[in-house]
Amino acid sequence: MKVLVFGKTGQVATELARLEGVTCLGREEADLTDPGTCERVIADCDADAVINAAAYTGVDKAEDDRDTAVIVNAMAPTAMAAAAAARDLPFVQISTDYVFDGSGTAPWQPGDATGPLGVYGHSKLGGERGVAGAGGRYAILRTSWVFSAHGANFVKTMLRLGAERDTLTIVADQIGGPTPARAIAAACRTIAQALKEDPGKAGTYHFSGTPDVSWADFARDIFAQAGLAVDVTDIPTSEYPTPAARPLNSRLDCSSTEATFGIARPDWRRGVADVLTDLNRA
Repeated sequence: MKVLVFGKTGQVATELARLEGVTCLGREEADLTDPGTCERVIADCDADAVINAAAYTGVDKAEDDRDTAVIVNAMAPTAMAAAAAARDLPFVQISTDYVFDGSGTAPWQPGDATGPLGVYGHSKLGGERGVAGAGGRYAILRTSWVFSAHGANFVKTMLRLGAERDTLTIVADQIGGPTPARAIAAACRTIAQALKEDPGKAGTYHFSGTPDVSWADFARDIFAQAGLAVDVTDIPTSEYPTPAARPLNSRLDCSSTEATFGIARPDWRRGVADVLTDLNRA
């Protein structure tokens, strides 16, 4: 199966590029600030499926750059989905836990009411609605706390800080499932193939790592696996203010993803070990 991927340098796109039959497009080939270009690329491609792994991911920056975030995260995916639907191509859109308000402690179900707290979440939700509205063989895959050996992410930040300091204060009241980018890439590919075979599987799904954990405990495991002696002090979100509000509860119920596609939640601890192996080889 030939897969066309929007995105080239992001964490998930980098992992998708390693898979057979995948062609990744960077900004020079498909600029998401020009949705019409994205639509034309799909109209002219010879791919069997399309995955959108590109996004405006600057959660804090989006608060002051709403227009760009909306174009990239909402308008571009909507145009892509419409073009894919016109050709009956499976289309997979990666979304986020930020479409929820983070209330409660129960894992979010795909059908739960959304309520994003900031511009980034609103823009991603706009993309979800546009993709679903276009119809066709689509899947929206919400994920959370993405990490890998490349790009900017929490694991790499902790490894850098852990090598510089022996004490750190880290937020402990935000809970979620860290997710290896490599696992997301594999899931997207599997879902695209499934949609090609059965359009009835179209819909919204969740995919995050297990077990659910706080940022502070996630950091402790990273330090332990890396052999770094760092004392972590738990703090509440209120003591680490950011321009954009973060959801406290990012737990995602992924049971329908496993039931429909046979994709189980990945163990993020194994993912951390893989990242450390990759970084040591670099």
